[in-house]
Amino acid sequence: MQRTHSPIVFPRWYSVGAALVAVVLWSVAPLLAERAHTSSPLQLTALTLLAGALATMPLSRRVNVASCSRSWQLGIWLGIPLLILGAVSTYFIGMRLAPAAEAALITYTWPVLFVLLSQWSRFGKLRLAGVTGALIAFSGAALLLVPQALSSGLGGATVGYGLALLAACCWALYSWVSQAAPVSITPLLPRMLLIACAMTTLASLAFEGHPALPSTEALLAGVALGLGPYGIAMVAWDKALRWGHASLVGSLAYGVPILAGLLLVLAGVSVLDWRLPTAALLVVIGCLNAGR
Repeated sequence: MQRTHSPIVFPRWYSVGAALVAVVLWSVAPLLAERAHTSSPLQLTALTLLAGALATMPLSRRVNVASCSRSWQLGIWLGIPLLILGAVSTYFIGMRLAPAAEAALITYTWPVLFVLLSQWSRFGKLRLAGVTGALIAFSGAALLLVPQALSSGLGGATVGYGLALLAACCWALYSWVSQAAPVSITPLLPRMLLIACAMTTLASLAFEGHPALPSTEALLAGVALGLGPYGIAMVAWDKALRWGHASLVGSLAYGVPILAGLLLVLAGVSVLDWRLPTAALLVVIGCLNAGR
């Protein structure tokens, strides 16, 4: 099925504004996740996805998904919920095992992965600028990962960094699939979040047993995560991708690791040393180079 396009043309600042809303809300996510550390990761994921589904419910409307190919139907109702589940859960678990600011920085290398996927799907090959940008960005992540791996082996924080990188891959794939889908994802997002929430609840019961009820602070932080970074922000990001150019919109997300790290330092959660700002600078430079 060929993808249909709306005859309405939006000014560029529509997509820029929507992307900036998502960027600001995503920047707060690491701090909120840290505030909810007393809740188990899968329990927090389920709570966050439920709150996100409720926050986006007013946008839900009927979409003729049945007119899409079977592969797209499977991708929409199973693939995207699995990507959301993978992105959120591995991010939360990674932040428990590794320092919050460093794990968040590695997760937010996803824009460069998204740019590479977009280039491959559009041109059938990777451009030199994209590959070079990816190498620069991941050298920033390696600046954090390699010393930890050498000092403590393949455990603890290193596993957390690996899970943060897995979250980045899930977000990149989610953004690419959302952009390539033959129908708009926004009206379907509440149902996909509920499907992901149900999957997470089953996983939590299977792997975490019956965890205790979250504390008031963890509950409020989980609800805030669902309403903002995984509710409003996801809708704004989908609109930005639909209204604007992938490289332009993707470049705005490069500021997330800077803002997220700054908020964690200001809140006293992370300690600022030379590696964190240097790694963040390398990630931003690499992403900008990839999105040229």
